[in-house]
Amino acid sequence: MTHYTTMSSNLKRGILRFTSSISSGLSRPEFKFISQSVYGMLSAQSCHLSKIARMLDENITLKKTIDRLSRNLSSFCDRDRLQANAVVKLKSCLSDTSVLIVDGGDITKPCSPKMEYIGRVRDGSTGEYGDGYQTLSVTALTHEKKMPICVYSNVYSASEPGFVSEDNETLKALTFLGKHFSKNCIRAFDRGYDANIYYGHLIKHGERFIIRAKKNRDVIHSRKKINILDLANKYKGKYLLKFRKKNGVNADCKIAVIPISLPCRPNVKLNLVVCNGLGKIPLMLITNISADDKQLALAITKVYLMRWRIEEFYAFKKQQFGLEDLRVRSINSIRNLDLILSIAIGYIGFMSAKGENQKAVMELIHISKRIYQAPKFFFYPIADGMFIVFAKAKPGLNNMLRKPQKFLQFSLWKYQHL
Repeated sequence: MTHYTTMSSNLKRGILRFTSSISSGLSRPEFKFISQSVYGMLSAQSCHLSKIARMLDENITLKKTIDRLSRNLSSFCDRDRLQANAVVKLKSCLSDTSVLIVDGGDITKPCSPKMEYIGRVRDGSTGEYGDGYQTLSVTALTHEKKMPICVYSNVYSASEPGFVSEDNETLKALTFLGKHFSKNCIRAFDRGYDANIYYGHLIKHGERFIIRAKKNRDVIHSRKKINILDLANKYKGKYLLKFRKKNGVNADCKIAVIPISLPCRPNVKLNLVVCNGLGKIPLMLITNISADDKQLALAITKVYLMRWRIEEFYAFKKQQFGLEDLRVRSINSIRNLDLILSIAIGYIGFMSAKGENQKAVMELIHISKRIYQAPKFFFYPIADGMFIVFAKAKPGLNNMLRKPQKFLQFSLWKYQHL
């Protein structure tokens, strides 16, 4: 028998403990706003302020609740402190060698031309250009189950005054990672980040990285400049890796490790890891991790292949919570909404990574009643389980947010001597 009231109370207490710790240094109204927003998003599975307000179930009109949420969303400006506090909290379920996956995305709004500083972006799902905003996220993979937890999220637009470049936005994210994470954490990048500016930053700060190379890049091998694809085709590979693709097809990959350097950094020794068998063009990874033995070469390839976890994170963010269906107009509100949603999803990952919460996680997956067995990316059944539990518990979060009141008890002796 499932006790929904008990489960709902425990989940609410967990959300309040989590949001209380990440709201360190913020005012009491800001803490209440963050807590109510995280709870409302998880219980409504939506970014609509009206749906969040309905789940709060306050004793005032719905319009007043929506107006308050909208006002706080547009006026909140301490985003850096909130993001830094969230990283400190989430690092408890990560390790000193966690993989940090950096990738860009988009929020397309083709029917909202009046939104503030909206610009032209490339829709990653269709490949076409339209109106919207660009996003940049960094997810860290948990130590055991390799689940993505967002540790950095930002929304920006090329139409905004003061915008410099996409490279500048990425360097801001890398600087943030350098402040909060060890140099031993591997930074993994797709081929869109195969640029000298990123190699220079990572090498200067001594941070470990894996970057997928473009086929038109030139490298230095045996003191000669050569195209990277021509160099990769000369090596068939001596290490074998059996890999299952996302479509379920097994692939036998041959991996080779080639010492190289870059024309922009000829004195810095790097390695080119070539993986044949995943497509017509071999997978080419440039890394500063020493890969002299078989195990390390295979580990580098596996680390990059886990980069698709951030694609699942983006899909979960948009499909489960409808990020692209947001209904706010100012750029500051959009940034705050994106960050708070990332924190709400981070709480799902935080709860699932903690050993003491495994019973609650299993109950939520059971309550979600999957048609098939729970998927490897189990954020979906956990979110569905939370939605069902909170739907059966009508009271919102206000009862737990109220400060305990002190009741004055007058003794009968005082009345007798008046």
